[in-house]
Amino acid sequence: MNSLGDVMVVGLTGQTGAGKSTVSKVFRQCGFALIDADHISREVVKKGSKCLHEIEDCFPENVIAEDGTLNRKELAKIVFSDSKKKELLNSIMYPYIMGYILQEIHRYADSGQKMILLDAPTLFESRADDFCELIISVVAREPLRLVRIMERDDLSSDQAQARIDSQLPETFFIAHSDFIIKNNKDKENLNAVSKEVAEKVIEYYNDKF
Repeated sequence: MNSLGDVMVVGLTGQTGAGKSTVSKVFRQCGFALIDADHISREVVKKGSKCLHEIEDCFPENVIAEDGTLNRKELAKIVFSDSKKKELLNSIMYPYIMGYILQEIHRYADSGQKMILLDAPTLFESRADDFCELIISVVAREPLRLVRIMERDDLSSDQAQARIDSQLPETFFIAHSDFIIKNNKDKENLNAVSKEVAEKVIEYYNDKF
């Protein structure tokens, strides 16, 4: 990020169902600008987009709804049950997502925002970690995450487990992150720990820049 001078991008990632959205909210309250990769992943596949056309060409199995939008549930069934097709989907989407992220980083930098949080579930897989000065990962015990995913996304146990199994293991996140936030207690604890980490990141920024 040297080309952005005193702008710092912090990557936020982790396991599905670990509570990343709560951590993101705390960082925003502490003054960080947010780039939400989940939101961007929806933007790049809007009806009529180049990315959506590429997906349609490679996934003809009813992944486009009658109204021309992406049938997310159908696509999820395909990619979470076939790792090769998941890799294919990622190879299509990641270049569009990365380009969008870079535009957002520069937009914030141009507006004078100094600290940016890049919230990206696939931070490492997409190589978006290359943009980041620091990386924070949120993890939690698998039984807790399984229940949270089922409730959040209205999925069966098998469907939720497939999403868990498709991700990198906890050991990877621990080995490749500057901060680890464990969310095995209640939300109050998670908020407190997240605020503590945010303050440490701000201190790091102030010391460096």
